[in-house]
Amino acid sequence: MTTLSTDQGTIQTLLNRLANMHLPRALELKDKVDRGETLDNHELDFLQRVLEDARSTQNIIERHPELHELATKLVSLYSEITRKALQNEQKIN
Repeated sequence: MTTLSTDQGTIQTLLNRLANMHLPRALELKDKVDRGETLDNHELDFLQRVLEDARSTQNIIERHPELHELATKLVSLYSEITRKALQNEQKIN
């Protein structure tokens, strides 16, 4: 199998996972931190796993410039969630 066809299958899987699992959950967490709430350990574990997944896909994203904008927006979303979660946590303590 060529890198291109392997990449296409991987990209499709990643996009399906993003659309059906990661993005809806991330948006729920963003709403939660936007309301001033903190994240529990399960939610923090989810963010950790998503960021690890993002790191593991870095090579494929580098090979496909059409994915750069999407990847940048996702990193920005996850960064915003973690930043606000930390702010909320600091307000409580």
